[in-house]
Amino acid sequence: MTDSTATAVRKTPAQPDPEAGTSWWRGDGSESVRRNLGLLGVLVALVVIGIVTRPDLYGDSRWVSDNIFAILKLASVIGVVTVGMTFVIIGGGIDLSVGAIVALAGVWSTTLATQSFGAGGMIFTALTVGVGVGLVNGLLISYGRLVPFIATLAMLVAARGLAAEISNKQTQVSANDTINGIASTELLGIPMLVYLLAVVVVTGWVLLNRTTFGRRTVAVGGNPEAARLAGINVKLHTMLLYALSGLCGGIAAIMLTAQANSAQAAMANLYELDAIAAAIIGGTLLSGGRGTIVGSLLGVIIFATITNLFAINDLSVEAQNMVKGGIIVVAVLVQQFRFKSLTQLLHRNNKVTTTT
Repeated sequence: MTDSTATAVRKTPAQPDPEAGTSWWRGDGSESVRRNLGLLGVLVALVVIGIVTRPDLYGDSRWVSDNIFAILKLASVIGVVTVGMTFVIIGGGIDLSVGAIVALAGVWSTTLATQSFGAGGMIFTALTVGVGVGLVNGLLISYGRLVPFIATLAMLVAARGLAAEISNKQTQVSANDTINGIASTELLGIPMLVYLLAVVVVTGWVLLNRTTFGRRTVAVGGNPEAARLAGINVKLHTMLLYALSGLCGGIAAIMLTAQANSAQAAMANLYELDAIAAAIIGGTLLSGGRGTIVGSLLGVIIFATITNLFAINDLSVEAQNMVKGGIIVVAVLVQQFRFKSLTQLLHRNNKVTTTT
């Protein structure tokens, strides 16, 4: 080959790959994007249903604005709990005790002795109780080798019982104006509860996607043995994941106490199921190793929107729960038959058609 020919070859522009533009969209890297777009589509559909069923309400722009913030406030406490749950599930575990942690942290932080230390003492107590119970869960699972389902189920019963014992089965009123004001305070027209949710979600997103802790969480959930061989202390990391879930439960306890101006042993009932459902809807695999904070947040907002939609249409809670159950089943089925499989099938069919 002559120098001129070689130069011509080097200068010849590469032929564009007709499938290059869609390869990323069809790959695993875009699956979370596709799922989140699908969740946004579900939200739009719910809004359309609301407009059709209650045009009198949706015709009032002021009501629409207030209703959006009402939905976000409704989603705030569950959203904080779901962030912690998402980390646990991605790490290959499950936490059935988060609702009980919220109740125990709320009751402990509203005792007369704790309230005597002011708002700082109440917040410190709630967070400490949440992290402490989470660490106990992590110790039982990591070093006691208990199955997460059993360990956290036992903690659910024990924490509820301890909360009932501390409160003497009575509702404890919060007399602290600072704590109570969290639910009623607005900044630039946005409720403080929404700001707290945003801070927890952003922190969770950064922790999962931009730190070594997040990468280790995915590794531990995807393949614990491979993670161990790679030098990750799987037991310690698992314990920290449950402590993180407990911390989120402590934050949620303060938020829920602020909303009700009180705490009791029965508060946050079934929050663990709502958090698990929201995480699943958002694309978190129950088997671990995959999940997104944004997807979980969208799952929480979808459930809050459904609750709001049923409320403004005076529909029963039973019907609402049936709809939620159906959504969970569909979400799990989608996880079983992933979008990737469908796109690969279509891709193969296109190739066969082109060849023939």
